[in-house]
Amino acid sequence: MSLVEPSKNSGTGQHHDAADFHSEDSSYLEKRTLRKGSAGWVLLAGLGVSYVISGDYAGWNNGLAEGGFGGLLIAGVVIAGMYLAMVLGMAEMSSALPAAGGGYTFARRALGPWGGFATGTAILIEYAIAPAAIATFIGSYVESLNLFGITDGWWVYLAVYAIFIGIHLTGAGEALKAMFVITAIALVGLVIFAVSAIGLFDAGNLTDIAATDAVGASSFLPFGAFGIWAAVPFAIWFFLAVEGVPLAAEEAREPEKNVPRGIIISMLILIVTGATVLFLATGALGAESLSTSGNPLVEALGDGTAAKVVNYIGLAGLVASFFSIMYAYSRQTFALSRAGYLPTSLSITNSRKAPTLALIVPGVIGFVLSLTGEGAMLLNMAVFGAAVSYVLMMVSHIVLRRREPEMKRPYRTPGGIVTTSFALVIAAAAVIATFLVDPVAALWTLIAFAAFMAYFGLYSRHHLVANSPDEEFAVLAKAEEELD
Repeated sequence: MSLVEPSKNSGTGQHHDAADFHSEDSSYLEKRTLRKGSAGWVLLAGLGVSYVISGDYAGWNNGLAEGGFGGLLIAGVVIAGMYLAMVLGMAEMSSALPAAGGGYTFARRALGPWGGFATGTAILIEYAIAPAAIATFIGSYVESLNLFGITDGWWVYLAVYAIFIGIHLTGAGEALKAMFVITAIALVGLVIFAVSAIGLFDAGNLTDIAATDAVGASSFLPFGAFGIWAAVPFAIWFFLAVEGVPLAAEEAREPEKNVPRGIIISMLILIVTGATVLFLATGALGAESLSTSGNPLVEALGDGTAAKVVNYIGLAGLVASFFSIMYAYSRQTFALSRAGYLPTSLSITNSRKAPTLALIVPGVIGFVLSLTGEGAMLLNMAVFGAAVSYVLMMVSHIVLRRREPEMKRPYRTPGGIVTTSFALVIAAAAVIATFLVDPVAALWTLIAFAAFMAYFGLYSRHHLVANSPDEEFAVLAKAEEELD
């Protein structure tokens, strides 16, 4: 039953939203429910790590070619600070508004239907494209390891999409447990790498890229101050997608407690793992050689047994991120569809309470994108979409703190809007940096974003479902405001 029945064209009482709402009967939501109580904070922390773990194994090292060790280190520290501040802000919002929409739910309450859909779209672009990029990396890994005699990557792309969509269709609890095991294996691989790399570490290798004639260039910053800026998108790869933990809110036990705890713990783990591979891999092989490596941790260890073990386990790291981000895109699609922003058929769940088409449709799109083989460009598209969503989510936190100071917040962000304002400034800079590093990827992302917004403006804003959980949060807020 709906908490509030908004009138036609009400936009939850805000005429400037220019959105039309209707309420569906109980059978509509019965067909669109997730399995509650599937995860505690341990599984949620594991989910946060699994989103990102592949970024420790590959991708980040290309930032050495843009900024050298010093540039990537400084960019990494700044980006780690941004993510930590953002995670603390999201922990507060997820405790107050625990729903499967995550960032979309927060922005919908703070910024209205247009702002909510814009945020949800940016997140969806990130999560739909990132698995396509990771699939190309998995294909390259399988070929390089000569597994199963496969020499044509598209078979690998098809297999990983089909297998892991199938596992997700068995239900969230089963999928999250499988994800946790794969992530644990990937973390063991990082421990093996760290123990082996310590003996190979040479501080001189960190700064072996010759200084250029750029302004401010030195052995520490071979490409000058601009190299820090250029390294930002690669520093993001150390943490990209950790913000997806709140998407599990409706399937978590005591989400107001466990979601904040899970996302904060996962972020702290990722800071440790990111710093470990940055220092040890670069110190073992050298910044110049590592900057062009497709398999940096393995090449840093050489040809020994440890390198072979890490090589195979690295595949688990890629699979963990692929598997978990697939979970994220399905929940974001599910939430937007259930509320009417996307076609409502996408949010129907099966007998195991898994959103069937929300898993399959973005998966098919991702598979098609993976066939381009443009892993690096797809990765940059995902980063650009992510950075845009970060800006909108931090604006949402600030707006909610200002406009609804009395909102029940079981967890409160240390530092309040000062913390999220810092994240907002860095996220805005990251949007610009990503555009400068790969303008083609940014342009394609903007085209996709514009197409989604056109769909909303022309069609779906006239068909929103008022009694979906995410919309009811906003409707209830307006009703309380009017009562006050």
